[in-house]
Amino acid sequence: MPPGGRRGRRLSADARRVLTVQALRAFAYGFGSVVLGVALERRGLSAFEVGAVLAALLAGAALASVAIARSGDAVGRGRAYLGLLVLMGLAGTVFALTGSVPALVVAALTGTISTEIVESGPFTSLEQAMLPSAAGDRDPTQLFGTYNVVATLAGSLGALAAAVPALLDGSEQHWLLVYPAAAALALVAARGISRAVAPRSGSERGAVSPLDRSRGIVLRLSALFALDSFAGGFVVQTFVAYWFAREFDTPPETLGVVFFSIGLLQALSFQAAVRLSRRFGLLRTMVFTHLPSNVLLASIAFAPTQAAAIALLLGRSLLSQMDVPTRQAYVVAVVDPAERTAAAAYTNGARYVTRPLAPLLLAPLLAVGAGAPFLVAGALKSVYDLGLYALFRNIRVGRSA
Repeated sequence: MPPGGRRGRRLSADARRVLTVQALRAFAYGFGSVVLGVALERRGLSAFEVGAVLAALLAGAALASVAIARSGDAVGRGRAYLGLLVLMGLAGTVFALTGSVPALVVAALTGTISTEIVESGPFTSLEQAMLPSAAGDRDPTQLFGTYNVVATLAGSLGALAAAVPALLDGSEQHWLLVYPAAAALALVAARGISRAVAPRSGSERGAVSPLDRSRGIVLRLSALFALDSFAGGFVVQTFVAYWFAREFDTPPETLGVVFFSIGLLQALSFQAAVRLSRRFGLLRTMVFTHLPSNVLLASIAFAPTQAAAIALLLGRSLLSQMDVPTRQAYVVAVVDPAERTAAAAYTNGARYVTRPLAPLLLAPLLAVGAGAPFLVAGALKSVYDLGLYALFRNIRVGRSA
């Protein structure tokens, strides 16, 4: 795409295809995050069984991300992308057709049924590596912002649509067929992504040596992201839905509206993060918007009413996700282009490796107090923010780091 002019300001065809796949996945994940959480509670699963299913979802994302880090470029980003979408369709079908905990765990371990709307397992690692090339003459950070806005809005619409099962028949499980439907549509869009963005052979240096120059910085980032993700594992959206249903008997239609509102606030925060990063840098934007959000997160533990808990959750959501596009842009900016797939996948993989541990601790934490997971998550996330700033405050990446 030529610099300047009208075409220089438009999204490339590859960018539009990646955003389309992201939107379809996010809608399914937003819908499933509400419906699945309520379905687990209504099926009568024990706290341990709920934790096991959630842990398997997160463990699968970790395993798939490590596989992408090691062989994503060797297989080809395009082929890996299509393969993940096929697995998403199969796993989603299992979730829709059975209530067997072992079967759900096996399907979850594919890593393609995410409990998160924005950063959804191995898909995010591949897309994070593809977006800088798809940006063309556009600012990559701006494209990362758009990428996350699209995911948030589509996921919010999915969460809002979660009210439909309750209004029609009150049965959630078969509505999870939205997963294979979204995967099928995404396959059509993904097949058109060009080789320039998603190479189909292991011709890049990264296929032979995934990390070289950037190994040290990726290891440090991975350790910090692992801590942040472990903390986030206590308060994944599916658990939040479960907690509201348990503490306040909140119905799915109310949760759908709440999560839709959260999505709108996060979409605004992504655009604000792009603007703030241009003035203050990626790292400062990441840290100094995340810290106050952790205070609001911990405060949910003391909410006396459903309305107060929702207000705190909305306030936290306005700030907590500003670090997402800036973090994604930061990771791919500090490594060589040939190392982007591995760097994105390893840092994301570190997040998914630790996150499954947190749901397994939900049962003992809930025994201590209903709000304990929110307190623990807020405290650990604050440690992550302070550590990130201390270790990377002197590192500069062009004009934006």
